[in-house]
Amino acid sequence: MDYEYDICFIGGGLNYAGAVVASRGGMKTVLIEKDLSHLGGTCLHNGCIPSKMWLHASETLWRSAAAYCKGSLRLDMKKLQEEKKEIVANATQNVTMQCGRVELIEGEGVLTAPHRVEVAGKTLTARYVVIGTGSSPYIPEGVVYDGKRVVTSDEILQLQKLPEKIAIYGDGAIGLEMASFFAAAGVETDLIWRHATLLRKAHPSMGRGMMKQMERIGVGLLPERRIVSAERSKYAVRIVDDKGGEYEAPMLLVATGRRANVGAVRTDAVAIGPRGIETDEHFETTLPDHYAIGDCNGKLQLAHAARAQVLHVVRRILGEDPDPFDPDRVVRFIHTLPAGYASVGKTKISLESERSAYKESLLPLGGLPYAKIHDAPEGKIAVYSDEEGFIVGAEILAPDAEELAAIVAMALAGEMDVSLAKRTVMAHPTFSELLERTYGKL
Repeated sequence: MDYEYDICFIGGGLNYAGAVVASRGGMKTVLIEKDLSHLGGTCLHNGCIPSKMWLHASETLWRSAAAYCKGSLRLDMKKLQEEKKEIVANATQNVTMQCGRVELIEGEGVLTAPHRVEVAGKTLTARYVVIGTGSSPYIPEGVVYDGKRVVTSDEILQLQKLPEKIAIYGDGAIGLEMASFFAAAGVETDLIWRHATLLRKAHPSMGRGMMKQMERIGVGLLPERRIVSAERSKYAVRIVDDKGGEYEAPMLLVATGRRANVGAVRTDAVAIGPRGIETDEHFETTLPDHYAIGDCNGKLQLAHAARAQVLHVVRRILGEDPDPFDPDRVVRFIHTLPAGYASVGKTKISLESERSAYKESLLPLGGLPYAKIHDAPEGKIAVYSDEEGFIVGAEILAPDAEELAAIVAMALAGEMDVSLAKRTVMAHPTFSELLERTYGKL
């Protein structure tokens, strides 16, 4: 069969990175995105880039409230939105320029049969197809979403004015990050979630530390509650939980997770499971030469994981024989204030669930001068090694935790053992120095 294209990418999120590499590798490449002004995907436009910008802004307010500062600050949301718009526009332009050798088509691409993709009333054929259609916010039963008072992350990052009060439903990354932002920005904030603690898959001491931190920055904690109904009234949102509690808030942010977007698949040749499009360890679907990367395969809902997956796929197609994708080497993190949580490799919970023999080194940061300077008394660092003395993972609750986890990620990639890690001399005073101390206790 003669194909119009060597490779077709459906979805213009982190899929674009694969399209760039494929085109530079000599493949005739087409990328289909339903809105080309959204090239770069959710992370760039209404996800991790805007949210981290907001958190940086609210952290400035939080720091300014220290006893040694005089006066007070407030956020100018219109100015913040203008700056966000400029940053996103420049980044989108940069992504578009990188796609200079890629044919870009605006429209909703649909895989209708092997090697056949329909878009804008036309049918394209490609030797390889890579689906990267991301995910969408999940709205639980009983919650009446309207996009104005009952909102998701898609709308919350478009706010032109801060509400006087906000309720947030969900204890995942979006819920915790936005709770940090609003509380630090001076908004009365309530966090509602279904479980007894936060970070329930993390080291128990870090979950407790996160709860203390949230309370300290002013977040009202409402654990072990499931919202059974939430609906907009004239001026607020009326919320009822399964314990009979009733609340009103001007705005409810629904942050109860995201579901894989699988609508681009219109052929039974590609299997779809409960979490998303089913793939093997190389992200190939049940249809040979057809792949699914990122959120739509339900493996890891992280932008950097999606990028690593699509690059793995393209490099294999180009014959480069890349190393297997190892999800344990992907840094996972939640950017909260003033300390965030990050993990890489094995965690205490995963090691115990696997019944693996391990050694743990746990360093509480409370009382240490550098942690006090950065207002992180609840902080902790835990590093784990196996029976043979190799580092197998770490969990960190500290400011810039994701940056510290990157150091451990490199140790995992290099298969570093404890004796080698102990030779590392970090700068003083830094949080990385405290990671050095944690290595020393293994």
